[in-house]
Amino acid sequence: MADQPRIDALKTGTTRVGILFNPLSGQARKREKIIRQTLTKIPHTIIQEATNAPEFKTSINSLLQAEIDLLVIVGGDGTIHAALDLLFTTHPPEKWPILAIVAGGTTNNTSLDLGIRGKPEHALKQLSHFLSQPQPLAPSLVNRPVLCIEQTGASKIYGLFFAAGLVARGVKFSRSSVKQLGITGGIFTLFIMLRTLVGMIFGQRQSEWAPVEIAITEPTGKVRNGTYLFLLVSALDSLLLGIRPYWGKEPAPLHVTMVDQQRKHLWRSLWPLLSGHGHRLKEQNGYHSQNVNAIELIIDDEYIIDGELYRATRQNGPLRISATDPITFLVI
Repeated sequence: MADQPRIDALKTGTTRVGILFNPLSGQARKREKIIRQTLTKIPHTIIQEATNAPEFKTSINSLLQAEIDLLVIVGGDGTIHAALDLLFTTHPPEKWPILAIVAGGTTNNTSLDLGIRGKPEHALKQLSHFLSQPQPLAPSLVNRPVLCIEQTGASKIYGLFFAAGLVARGVKFSRSSVKQLGITGGIFTLFIMLRTLVGMIFGQRQSEWAPVEIAITEPTGKVRNGTYLFLLVSALDSLLLGIRPYWGKEPAPLHVTMVDQQRKHLWRSLWPLLSGHGHRLKEQNGYHSQNVNAIELIIDDEYIIDGELYRATRQNGPLRISATDPITFLVI
């Protein structure tokens, strides 16, 4: 979590602000002109642009060397994922600034979970208004853990949302052909959901919708070997469109949900599964959810972290997903 001097800077109007802007993010690309105009009006800020890994590294290092108190990320889930990866691998969390997200991407899972909505230029105007107050209002701060994904032979990966199975396949499809159409926001998310639902119905007939085989080692030591339509692990309380596919009661930070390939009563289970009423579903029917501090998977398949595609192999051993200490976000 952020140290007290940075929180005090927000309260007293002495915040040193750095902005990381990805002009190639979905909404940012479509609204680039007005976003740039708005950025120039935010007082006392350092603005860096980045669109690829080397640029992200250079930009973030430059901003942190300037000893900023607040890092504003203007981009989507992929940009946030890239920033978190760099921050965790190059700087100890106690040296981090407070983070703020402006939803500028094709998907904006993280910003929506934090309660940040609306066009990116509107959020930037609100930020500018907050920073320019002679006596700023008390900042609204939210703490969230981050997923740390580890496997032998690969660098650690950091993000807020993990998915394997049909959800990952739907996102992979959307990142290829659909993204070229320029669809963003809720329509893009709805398309992925429909694609996933079709896969749930016809998955046994088409290889592109194939379920995923996973051996799951739970914190209790129990091992589940199965074929699942999908598996989700998230540090977020809700997903796009307000979906809440978690119903575990354990006092742990990571939400895990899996749906078995041999699930029962699919149609009447969809609404509870998506609306946060999954406690009505029965594990013996193929629906399972719990909260954990860490979980291990043996998987030989593709998966996504915040919309970015990766692959795990069984020969490299377990894929371990654990929770970091919480980091602090300013809700604009």
